[in-house]
Amino acid sequence: MSLVNFRDSAVLGDPEGRRIRPGVLYRSAQPFPAADEATVAQLRACDIRTIVDLRDTRETDPADWAAAEATGIAVVAAPVNPTGDGLAARMRTMATAADLGDYYVLLAESAPEAVTAAVEAAARPGAVLLHCAAGKDRTGLLTALLLDLLGVPAERIVADYARTADALPQIFAGLSERHRTALNARGARVTDSEGRELTIPAPLLDAPAEAMAVFLDRVRTRHGGAEAFLPACGVPAATLGAFRAKAAAAAASAV
Repeated sequence: MSLVNFRDSAVLGDPEGRRIRPGVLYRSAQPFPAADEATVAQLRACDIRTIVDLRDTRETDPADWAAAEATGIAVVAAPVNPTGDGLAARMRTMATAADLGDYYVLLAESAPEAVTAAVEAAARPGAVLLHCAAGKDRTGLLTALLLDLLGVPAERIVADYARTADALPQIFAGLSERHRTALNARGARVTDSEGRELTIPAPLLDAPAEAMAVFLDRVRTRHGGAEAFLPACGVPAATLGAFRAKAAAAAASAV
């Protein structure tokens, strides 16, 4: 079946085409249940040559992208563990959209190797697809950093992120079937990296605009924006230059 929550981030992020070229940076949820001929056709139609999988190794299955890999589409693993050290404790106390934005900052800070791998993959020729499980949290923060790097205004990045709310019922249905997890009205049962049971708080089951606004503000005030944060994660200057050369709109490149 076709990918859920699939879109070109330039559509809402930069509809006038002033900062990012359309057709270079896509995002989605994971395939449900696994990539098939329809999924591969969708990827091929968009010239997607690289897939960046941000899921932790406990969430993946070798069959997920086997059909795509068989056609020559590269899959790059850039695992981010959302319940790693310090993150599980933050999840337990999360109550507001602002808390979710702060959680995203910690999530990005906790995974410099994954951030670097994702950006390096995004700089490869052809279009790239970023995805995690829902295509919301890990996908959202990586997409936001890349859009911020290109100078896309914060309000447009927020709008692209918030659009995921429309797909959440379909995403949760797919995740429930995939993981045999019972999703109730306001929470789901998962385990942290040490096997302890966690309840997913309400903000994580939504895509509140405020969460992404807070994330972008914190990255700007604490790290100087994506321009400074990505090198601090280990992304080489040459990689940033290659991504800009590939993804920046002609008008932005000329500035």
